[in-house]
Amino acid sequence: MSDLMKVSSNPHIRSKVTTKSIMLAVVVALLPAAGFGIYNFGLDALILILVTIATTVLTEYLYEKAMHKPVTIGDFSAVVTGLLLALNLPSTAPWWIAVIGGVFAILVVKMLFGGLGQNFMNPALGARCFLLISYTSIMCNFQTDTYTGATPLAALKAGEDVNILDMVIGRTAGTIGETSMIAIVIGACFLILLGVIDLRIPGTYLVSFVIFLSLFGGHGFDPAFISAHLAGGGLMLGAFFMATDYVTRPITKKGQYLYGVFLGVLTGIFRIFGPSAEGVSYAIIIGNLIVPLIEKVTLPKAFGKGGERS
Repeated sequence: MSDLMKVSSNPHIRSKVTTKSIMLAVVVALLPAAGFGIYNFGLDALILILVTIATTVLTEYLYEKAMHKPVTIGDFSAVVTGLLLALNLPSTAPWWIAVIGGVFAILVVKMLFGGLGQNFMNPALGARCFLLISYTSIMCNFQTDTYTGATPLAALKAGEDVNILDMVIGRTAGTIGETSMIAIVIGACFLILLGVIDLRIPGTYLVSFVIFLSLFGGHGFDPAFISAHLAGGGLMLGAFFMATDYVTRPITKKGQYLYGVFLGVLTGIFRIFGPSAEGVSYAIIIGNLIVPLIEKVTLPKAFGKGGERS
């Protein structure tokens, strides 16, 4: 019989891209932001990063051993979760905050819902929001030896002037990984060039946010005001590294555009009308929760019986 008549089991299209290769690419892409955070905040930042990654990896390993499941720490997804969570922590946070956050991210948000691919929200952001609610004073303490004032977004919300160049470079107070817009964009460009992410979600997110600011920010289309909001807080880190998470984003192209618009508008509402100067984490978490609805209305209908007909 001809080899052309032999049909193997599905899937029939295979790719050399693996979960491990994608996660390693994300880790490499986050190194500029992590490196600048360590440079900016010193040894405390490095300790938090190491403790958080160790916690997420160990939690996943112990859970899978206890449940007699295959150990999956080799896919580096737990490392990515730990690194992202650490970059969302202030360098002043004590080490036990990193441990609590790491355990919550892996055990509660990821493993109890079935592991990688089954979690209903981004584990790192879920843990950050949990820590913000549970330990607000610790998570909002950005007073260091280098920076003693409020974060740029808090100053901007209070009507004070901010130095946009310092915000772009990263010479400001904030969480470990969110301060340097340049470092984040370098990592994002790396992922885009590798084809790991594209601009559908982050591009739509940022454009929608800019439009919302122009309409409701009270400054019109003010380049300085808009630039400060783009460079400040966790917007860039969230748009390129967390909103694009494969598991918690929509799978359809139309859905991804709609998702980006939703995130941009919701972030604008939180920042302009909310009591806090930030809002990216809560916007993405809420966005994760409505992804099933977005997919329901954007999935193409099947042709044939019960579907569309040509």
